[in-house]
Order: sequence, then structure tokens, then C-alpha cells
Amino acid sequence: MTFMSRILGLARDIIFATLFGASGGTDAFFVAFKIPNFMRRLFAEGAFSQAFVPVFSEYRETRSREALKDLINHVAGSLGGLLLIISIIGSLASPLLVMLFAPGFWDEANRYALTSEMLRITFPYIFFIALTAFAGGILNSYNQFSVPAFTPVLLNLCLIGAAVWASPLFEQPVMALAWGVALAGITQLVFQFPFLLKLGLMPRPKYQRNHEGVSKIIKLMIPAIIGSSVAQINLLFDTIIASFLVAGSVSWLYYSDRLVEFPLGVFGIALATVILPSLSKQHARQSAEQFNQTLDWALKLVLLIALPAALGLLLLAAPLLATLFNYGEFDLRDAQMASMSLMAYALGLPAFVAIKILAPGYYARQDTKTPVKIAIKAMIANMFLNVLFVVPMVVWSIDGPHTGLALATSASAYLNAGLLYRGLRQQGIYSPLPGWGKLNLQMLIANLTMTGFLLYFSPSLEIWNQWQLMERIPYLLGFVVISIALFSLSLFISGFRPRHLRH
Repeated sequence: MTFMSRILGLARDIIFATLFGASGGTDAFFVAFKIPNFMRRLFAEGAFSQAFVPVFSEYRETRSREALKDLINHVAGSLGGLLLIISIIGSLASPLLVMLFAPGFWDEANRYALTSEMLRITFPYIFFIALTAFAGGILNSYNQFSVPAFTPVLLNLCLIGAAVWASPLFEQPVMALAWGVALAGITQLVFQFPFLLKLGLMPRPKYQRNHEGVSKIIKLMIPAIIGSSVAQINLLFDTIIASFLVAGSVSWLYYSDRLVEFPLGVFGIALATVILPSLSKQHARQSAEQFNQTLDWALKLVLLIALPAALGLLLLAAPLLATLFNYGEFDLRDAQMASMSLMAYALGLPAFVAIKILAPGYYARQDTKTPVKIAIKAMIANMFLNVLFVVPMVVWSIDGPHTGLALATSASAYLNAGLLYRGLRQQGIYSPLPGWGKLNLQMLIANLTMTGFLLYFSPSLEIWNQWQLMERIPYLLGFVVISIALFSLSLFISGFRPRHLRH
């Protein structure tokens, strides 16, 4: 389901690039969408999920069904009320938020006004999508992963419909995308209602001060909010700097980030979604051995998937962007600029995925403070590296200073992942099981084989630009399929078998 969502996400971004290009208008929309996304990752996929799922799993394992339903009702009342207030305030204060998060737009009156107007429409998305994540957390805890994973498909369908059919109806065509976001929030929430009713766990919002379960979730959420906000502050800090760079910089970063998000979402986020309830149950049952086995299994999958994916994105950055986006308003220069930041992001993909796996090792044990301390260190490093990489490129007029932002993000991700891993080892929570040495050697051989093929045979961006769509697609698919085949064959010859990763 996540794979389906990411495929439609790519289709959505292709349509965006073709119809709107990388312009001041698209910069405005991406900022207007990024701000409620910042809030979403704090209250939905971030702090709330990390705090709610372990407590929900504990209630399910140790309490009655009536107590479980009572917890759901009071969480719905508390979370919904808070988010409703935040949504109203955010919509009313949209001009101030744009000034805060994209100060570079202030000097361009039209872009600033357009961003403020779109943000007023998109901000309530946080209310609906956070409640969607709440419903998804319940379903995931009952091993119903497909329904929550499918809901982002609805977001992509709404945005595609808005871009293709609604945009010609607006004086500013890009404004249609903001209404697409608003519609998507409502649709994603309502879609999950029948599945909650089937479980008999449809929330009936209630509010009670000092409810035991809600208080415990809030206690866990406070450090988790700080930890989640660290990652989002990094992204927003990137946006602030990019808003001062040449027009199109925000869009180039967006399109390159979207391609990195594809493997990150399909494998990293999907895997993290599956293991968090399992780790939480294993911790509640005090099964340290199974807890360790689950983490070890997930980290081996990370190595198997993230490394070749990162190399593929790095070596095929320009062909991918040319094939997917280099049409209509998205020209060759846009493809060149976006490919530079894609290569920088690709370097950090293994760390991005590893963080998604290592962090649940803390959250499942209801330890939200340690990841926060680590995330703050990574945030400070990211801000320092942003300045270190970008300022010299601007001063010396080096082309593509936005690439420095992506490179800083990748470097700080490795610091974050490394500290999370070290913490799990030092606390005795995780100890690598046998087989890592052999797997590392097998992966080295397979990745070198694939890399050699792509370096030798992949054409330059200029050559790709000369081909039409129907020439680009088969060539790109051919490179991807042959790369996967060579990688898999090398693993097989070196002795690796799928049964080695059975858990």
C-alpha cells in the first residue's frame, strides 16, 4: 500500500513539474504545505504516534477492553480539541507564519501574499491528518497495516485532481493545490471510520482532566514533540535559507527530496510502522531476546535495501529527474539543479532509514528523552553545516548553493543514526546477532558490481535531454532492472539466500 502511495506521489510530482515547473508559485505552495506538514509530523506521525502506540499496546496487553475504549475516547477528545484550536490560530496567523518560516518571500509582495492565502487554506489539514494518524495507530496495533498505509493514496489523488481539473478554474492556477490539500485531509480521516467501527473502537470524544492514560501519553509526548520538532526545524531552517536563494531553490529541493522519500517511505517508514507495535508488545511482555531479534532483523533489511537504493539514486540522479520531471515548465536547468541536491540527499538515505528503525527501539520502551537529546545534537550540527556549506557557495558564486542544504541534512542524519545506535548498544538493549560480517562482505560485492555497471554505461544528462519520453522510459527501466538483477545475482553467487533474513 505504501508502494502504491509512493507511485502516485511520483505521478503527482510529475504533474506538478509539468504544469507549474519550478517557479515562485510552486515555491509558495511548497512552503504553504510544508508548514502544516511540520505540525503534522509533530502531532501525527511524530510525537503522538511514538507516545500513543506503546501506551495503547500496554493497555491492550494488561487492561480490560472497557479501559482500552475509555483511553481511545479521552485521547480523541483531548487531541481533537487541542488541534482544533491550533488550526484556527494557524489559519488566522498565516501571514505571520509565512514571515517566520519563509522570510525571503517578504521582499516579493506577490509571492508573499500568495503563500499567505494558500496557508490559510492548508493549515486546517493538521486537524484532520493528526486524527487520521490516531485512527491509524489503533489499526496498526491490531496488525491492520494496509488501511493506514493506503490513506496517503487519497492525498495524492486529491492533489492530482486539483492540478489537472481544478487549476484552470483559478486566476492563480497553483491555488487549486491548496484546496486539494484541504479536501484530502477530510477524505483520509473519513476513509478509516468503517474499519474502526468494525473493530468496535470508533472513538466517542470525551474530555477529563488528569485521565491516567492521557496523562501518560502527554508525559511521553512532551520530549517526543521536542525530538520530532528538531527534525522539522532542520527542514524549516533549510526552507528559510532557500527562500533567500535564487527562485526555484525551494522547488529543486522539493523534487529531489521526493525521490529520496520514495525508498524511505516504501521501506523505511513502512518497516518502522510494522516494528513499533511488535517492539512495544515485546517490551510489555519483558521479552528482551525477541526485542533484540526484531531490531537485528530490521537493521539487516536496512542494509540490504537502503545501500543499493542510495547508490542507484546517486548514480541515476540526472536520468531519473530528466525522465520524470523534465517536461513543460520544468526545463533542463531545473533538472540539473535538482539532480545536484538529489545526489546529496542520496548520500544520506542509509542514515535516514536507519533512524526510522533505531528510534522505535527507544519509543517502544517508553523512552522518549534519549532520542530527543540525540536529535538536538544533530540539529545543532545541521545548522552549523548549513552555514558552512552554503555561505561559501553564495559568496564565491558557485552554482547550486541549495545543494549545501541537502548535504548538511545527510551529514547530520549520520550523526543522529550513529548516536542512536551507540545508545542502544551501551544500554544493552541491542546486541548484533551472528551473520553480520558475512552479510557485509556479500553486500560490498553486490554493490560494487551494480555501481561498476552504472558508472560505465549510464549516459550524461545532455544525452537524456535529447531523447523523447518514449525513449527515456525504456532506457531508465532497463538500467534499473539490470542493476537489480546484477545486485541480486551477486548476492546469490556470494551465498546469500532470502531465508537468511527470516525472523
